[in-house]
Amino acid sequence: MVDPTKKTPDNKVSPPERQYADPRSKLKQDPPTTGHSWDGIEEYDNPMPRWWLWTFYLTIIWAVIYMIFYPAWPMVTRATSGILGYSTRAEVAAEIARFDQQNQVWFDRLVETDLDAIHHDRELQSFAVNAGAAVFRAQCSQCHGTGGAGVQASGFPNLLDDEWMWGGTMEDIHQTVRYGIRNEDHIDTRWSEMPAFGRDGLLDEQEIDQVVHYVLRLSGQSADAVLADAGEEVYMFNCASCHGDNGEGDTFVGAPPLNSAIWLYGGTYDDIRHSVVNARFGIMPGFAGRLRDAEIRAVAAYVHQLGGGQ
Repeated sequence: MVDPTKKTPDNKVSPPERQYADPRSKLKQDPPTTGHSWDGIEEYDNPMPRWWLWTFYLTIIWAVIYMIFYPAWPMVTRATSGILGYSTRAEVAAEIARFDQQNQVWFDRLVETDLDAIHHDRELQSFAVNAGAAVFRAQCSQCHGTGGAGVQASGFPNLLDDEWMWGGTMEDIHQTVRYGIRNEDHIDTRWSEMPAFGRDGLLDEQEIDQVVHYVLRLSGQSADAVLADAGEEVYMFNCASCHGDNGEGDTFVGAPPLNSAIWLYGGTYDDIRHSVVNARFGIMPGFAGRLRDAEIRAVAAYVHQLGGGQ
């Protein structure tokens, strides 16, 4: 027989039972409960700390005082102004007016100085470029990009290179910004229109294919030699009057060069064919009446220095 007093693997002595208090029993020092009970679990009704209560009451008092003195309640067209009549919009407007007043002397100098002479005055040039950059980011970056790199897929020109469709002098850029391109709202806008040689039936499919290959060869790309040779005659008869005999382009009519790797709408076979068949007709708004003359001059100076100008 196994001795029950000895601990062996087959005979484990169990410890005496411990007596635990009933978890539902309450002690005298326990705080009162809320009266709710969830499966026998009750919630103590502990009072909030005094410091917390006073802080809470102070925030309510502060909120009431703020509503009395400052704008607080939104209405249909505006918010309540409060006793002080404070307005963040008015504060911003005052700050803008203050800076405009401080810069007015520079804007006056910018207007009074000849466009080609601005870059000779280092201080004025610095002010014009910085002011023009702000105008560019607000008015021009949506199409030309924040840095002026343009968007080829949409025909928005790159302003960082030295190719200029309508000229890259300060006077040229100023006129383009002021009156726009193909802008029907102003008589002095820059205007040209490329024929849609395919859509309007001016060239047949074979002639279009030939001239596309000739343009590919002009730009230094691989092209079918036989088609390109035949396309030279088509080009000279239909395209050279604007784009030049050697594809050098013409800034007077806004015809881009075709003999470089810089393309407005893309230089692949499909891109060039689409241009020949359907033509291109990019539009730029004029900013006369939308910007002050000083701002137009400033953004012209900024764009001029981006690509080196002319």
